[in-house]
Amino acid sequence: MIQEISVFDYAGKVLEQIDKGIFLTTKYQDTVNTMTIGWGGVVVIWGRPLFLVLVRDSRATYELIEKSNEFTVSIPLNNQLARELAICGTKSLREVDKFKACGLTAREGRKIATPIIGEAGLHYECKVIYKLPLDQAVVPLAVKNRYYHHNANHTVYYGEIQDQYIVEGGE
Repeated sequence: MIQEISVFDYAGKVLEQIDKGIFLTTKYQDTVNTMTIGWGGVVVIWGRPLFLVLVRDSRATYELIEKSNEFTVSIPLNNQLARELAICGTKSLREVDKFKACGLTAREGRKIATPIIGEAGLHYECKVIYKLPLDQAVVPLAVKNRYYHHNANHTVYYGEIQDQYIVEGGE
């Protein structure tokens, strides 16, 4: 059963869970991938509700988002799926099918072609309306030293939220 929600009803839960990890999923043609992200959130920019996500340009997910211009974010609501988040945060699509390895279900999205993670409860479906690679010249040195010592950079994707809902029984 699907429970309709407004964009910010669970914004606090998103912030609480993102530190533990949330699923970012994208699809291009027949290729679907999910990964764990720990940076991002729900914001309002240009009078629109957006989900901001950061994806490193060395990731397979980056290539898929660049081609599809859409993504879903699926958030476990009850501190579940820790093992699955750990695997999806350490393995690459280039090495393993994370859906099979984790026993995750790709459920069809309601408004976009990219699926949601069926086992998670809270979902946002997003279309990219803007993207911006981080400018390493202005990234603070302490941040650069901690996160950018291996020549990969992040792109910030501004995903306009097309739909948001809870799938009851998803967890």
